Amino acid sequence: MLKDFKGSKDEDSSALKAEIRALRERLLAQQQLVRDQKLPVIVLVEGWAAAGKGSLINELISEIDPRFYNVVSPVVLPEKEERYPFLYQYARAIPENGKIMFYDSGWMEGAVRKFLRRDITKKQYKERVRSVNEFERQLRDGGYLILKLFLHIDQDEQRKRLNALRENYETEWRVTEDDLWQHREYKVFRETYDEFMEQTGKTVKWHILDGDKKRQAARDALRLLVEMIDKGLENGRYVGKPFSEKFPLLKMQKLSEVDLSPSLDDEEYRRELKKLQKRLGELHNTIYRKKIPVILCYEGWDAAGKGGNIRRIARPLDPRGFDVMPIASPEPHELNRQYLWRFWTRLPRSGHVCIFDRTWYGRVMVERLEGFCSEDDWKRAYNEMNEFERQLTDWGAVVIKFWIHIDQDTQLARFTDRQNTPEKQWKLTEEDWRNREKWPQYEEAIDEMLQKTSTENAPWYIIESNDKKYARIKTLKIVIKALEKACEGQL
Repeated sequence: MLKDFKGSKDEDSSALKAEIRALRERLLAQQQLVRDQKLPVIVLVEGWAAAGKGSLINELISEIDPRFYNVVSPVVLPEKEERYPFLYQYARAIPENGKIMFYDSGWMEGAVRKFLRRDITKKQYKERVRSVNEFERQLRDGGYLILKLFLHIDQDEQRKRLNALRENYETEWRVTEDDLWQHREYKVFRETYDEFMEQTGKTVKWHILDGDKKRQAARDALRLLVEMIDKGLENGRYVGKPFSEKFPLLKMQKLSEVDLSPSLDDEEYRRELKKLQKRLGELHNTIYRKKIPVILCYEGWDAAGKGGNIRRIARPLDPRGFDVMPIASPEPHELNRQYLWRFWTRLPRSGHVCIFDRTWYGRVMVERLEGFCSEDDWKRAYNEMNEFERQLTDWGAVVIKFWIHIDQDTQLARFTDRQNTPEKQWKLTEEDWRNREKWPQYEEAIDEMLQKTSTENAPWYIIESNDKKYARIKTLKIVIKALEKACEGQL
């Protein structure tokens, strides 16, 4: 790709200027249509240091209403300073429907520089390439328009530009040690960029622009953007079809087969609770020191006891090192983005614990059954969520998922108790009663969810919760065992 790239020929400047003006006018006309049709647009501008990425973005945004776009410049931190998953800073920046996001460098530069700097291994690099393909495909399948540009200059031209920047007092700050290192290792970078583009160009194509011809590069970028938006406006939002990758799945019981009779007496419960909470508190210190992120996911029937269970997990943890994330119906700004966005933005830093009270699995339960997404959307989500969790565990996170399970009679008794107890009435809603009427449909959906998303790296555990005391102790034991294993793996 880059090695064989042939620069463009000089063009008539008057004709070029007129063409750029016409393309800008088309883009100006498109922006309101993009907003009206709620099309989210991502423009990724990658390229060599000093190739003119910032100038190119300025050319693209010059006629767009500032209310309709944003520009982000993700930072490539050394791996030892990074506290979030690889894709975190890119995923959290995705635009709302009807807006355009420009990335001044992004996941390509983030992966390549860390690999060549030897911050990450070959295996980790391959995992990140796979994650990029998954990320781009998920965005595309969710209706995003994505344009990927690489601004190319040769080594001699890069040297001239870097020297010119360094010789000017006002611009010398723009040349970093990483830029100079890239120039010295130009051929190695070129080979790695080529490899990256070949491996990530199937779902969303890469376009190489000639950075030696700035005006022609601006024209080509404008043309590609305008044509992509025209196609999106004509065809409407793209909806990806369901597919399935072979993840290592664990065999799960159906809910109807689960024995809900296990229980604990009060004395045994108090003894076990004290011992296990003490151990969990010790492990919290260890995971903080070893920078192991922990993500605990709670789903379950209404009134199954999720809240009480979470409180027993949280009680021994240092409050500075954990968060509980209660997930309700998405807010408008969350509905206007790909559905995993609101979970990407809530992930913990390394060494911290995040407890999700409801999770991304709402996609294949309430959203599926209440018609809040299309059939293709929820069928595709099983694989997307397995990919998301694999990216988290590739990062080093411990991911554990709990289904807090009760039978219908127990739920009815707890609903009735809530209804008859003034201080508990706030816990019971009309929606709870409506969901109860759909118990068979929900049970079928939950069984399918458990079968398709309990992977070796992010397993589901069914927690028998007719006896809340038994459920709390079982959950604590599972968490402790997983954290001990993770800590031993880093010795």
